Amino acid sequence: MPLDIARVRAICFDVDGTLSDTDDQAVDRLARVLDPLMFVFPGRGARHLARRLVMAAETPGNLVYNLADRFGVDGVLNALVRHLGRIQPGQKPSPFLLIPKVDVMLARLYGRFPLAVVSARDEEGTRAFLSQFNLERYFQCVVSAQTCRFTKPYPDPVLYAAARLGVPPAECLMVGDTTLDVRAGKAAGAQTVGVLCGFGERRELERAGADLILESTSLLADLF
Repeated sequence: MPLDIARVRAICFDVDGTLSDTDDQAVDRLARVLDPLMFVFPGRGARHLARRLVMAAETPGNLVYNLADRFGVDGVLNALVRHLGRIQPGQKPSPFLLIPKVDVMLARLYGRFPLAVVSARDEEGTRAFLSQFNLERYFQCVVSAQTCRFTKPYPDPVLYAAARLGVPPAECLMVGDTTLDVRAGKAAGAQTVGVLCGFGERRELERAGADLILESTSLLADLF
C-alpha cells in the first residue's frame, strides 16, 4: 500500500543505518583488518569483502539478539557487548558518523511533527550518538533496547513511542533501514518507510511491507 502522507502525525526513527552511518563505520574497521590478507582473494578489494561480510553477519546477529530478548537475557547480552567494546586506557573512543544531511532533515521536521527515536541499540550508545551531534533537542521520546520488555521486530517500542508522543500508532511513521524496523512498525499498525543508506536492500524491505522506500533518510522531509 502506498504511503498516505495525510495520515502521518508523528515520526519514529531507527538509529543505526538510519540516522547514524554505523554500517559504513563497521565496514571500514573490518577492511583495515582484512587488507593485509587480500592476497588470498585476488581481484577483490578489502572494503568490498568487508561489506559483504558485515551484511552477511547482520541477519544472524539480529536473530541472536531477538532470541536473547525473547528469553529475557537481553540485559546480559548488552552487558557483554558493552564489556567487549570497553575503551582501554590510552584508547580513544571512535566517534559516531552521521548519515549526510540527516541533521538538516530533522531540523526541517522539528516543530511540524513530534519525533521519537526507536532503536535496538542500548540506552548508553543511543544517548551518546544523539549527544555527539546535539540531536536530543529534536526528540520528545527516546526508546532504546532496554525501554520495553521486547524490542524490534516486536511492536512494543513503536507502541511505547506513540503513547509518549500522544499519537495513535496508526498515525505514526516508522523509518528504518532493516526489515526489523518495517516489521515492528507494521505490527504496531504504523506506516513505514525503508531507507537504503544502511544495509537493508530494496527487495527485502518491499517484501517486509514498507509503504515507501527512499535512497536516504535525508530525503524524508521532502515528502512533507
